[in-house]
Amino acid sequence: MIYLDNNATTRPLPAVVAAVTDALSLNWANPSSTHPAGQAARQLLADARGVVGRLFGAQPAEVLFTSSATEANALALLAALAVPGAPRRLVVSAIEHAGLLQLAAAREGVELVRLPVDARGVVVADALPAVLAGGAALVSVMAANNETGVIQPVAELARLAAAAGVPMHVDATQLAGRLPVDFAALGVRFMSASAHKLHGPKGVGVLLVKKGAPFAPALPGHQERGRRGGTENLPGIAGFAAAARHALAAPAGELAQIAALRDALERGLATVLPLRVFGAAAPRLPNTSCVAFGTLDAEVVLQRLARAGICASSGSACSAGGTEASHVLRAMGVDEASARAAVRFSLSADTTPAEIAKVIDTLQAALTPLLADALAA
Repeated sequence: MIYLDNNATTRPLPAVVAAVTDALSLNWANPSSTHPAGQAARQLLADARGVVGRLFGAQPAEVLFTSSATEANALALLAALAVPGAPRRLVVSAIEHAGLLQLAAAREGVELVRLPVDARGVVVADALPAVLAGGAALVSVMAANNETGVIQPVAELARLAAAAGVPMHVDATQLAGRLPVDFAALGVRFMSASAHKLHGPKGVGVLLVKKGAPFAPALPGHQERGRRGGTENLPGIAGFAAAARHALAAPAGELAQIAALRDALERGLATVLPLRVFGAAAPRLPNTSCVAFGTLDAEVVLQRLARAGICASSGSACSAGGTEASHVLRAMGVDEASARAAVRFSLSADTTPAEIAKVIDTLQAALTPLLADALAA
């Protein structure tokens, strides 16, 4: 199998599997218990909080463990709306993850304003001051898009939001473990991420909450410093910490090597097939390539890849298989037929040059006849 769907999920590292197993077998006590076994579990939780905090440039006290980035996003939005006197207004980018958009749109009595993106897929920062003149409870923008890999100007957006006195949330799910993240330097109130996007386990995420920021818990309870009730998922959190340690220790040239393979994939495909690369004119994650082969439907392409043992996707794994064209590409001004043709390849440090060559050869052999038939028709 050739796995190029790492923006959907990543292979858990051996160290992560070991950390999860050890927590299940050796540290299974409740971290809230006062006996020695409980205190050992509590120490493991504290150690994990420190490591995950270091990965994101946050203090341990700012780390709130959740079940996922989706939950972390929800907690941030709900906490911002719960601040007394906060405007009933949320500002998000038009290319946010579908889960966040749906959550924001479902808030009764809350106005949802979507910031536009340009043709490259970059949020138009200049549009923010006029929007914030009307007030807002929160600005929420992802650090890097999950479909195109386009990196967003979150530092500039955070500066504009701060000037307007509006807190900001950054969804760093795709950025974490792939490019440096510095929560403190950004000066935002919230940041969210998920362990399984950086070779950790599924079922555990994080919400960073700026120290001293108001925060009304959606799930009351004493756990997580009173910010999220419920016994912590200690095995998942231990796995998250193991993944964070690996990311912190990653070789300096690893990202450049992944980017070189991504570029080789795009160059190779462009020499043998009609290729359109979405977001290529903007800074992108080093591992992400979102492409279309003419207007050949993505599902047709993915079927051919699957037969050859190659895993890719048609965009966000949370919406793959749907009948609608990508809202991200449509927001970029891409026509519907081209948006339906989009295929996403997302690489990792496990990806090899031989695998890239196999993908190019497979697609050339599989798609050339189909494209010729489509052109003749």
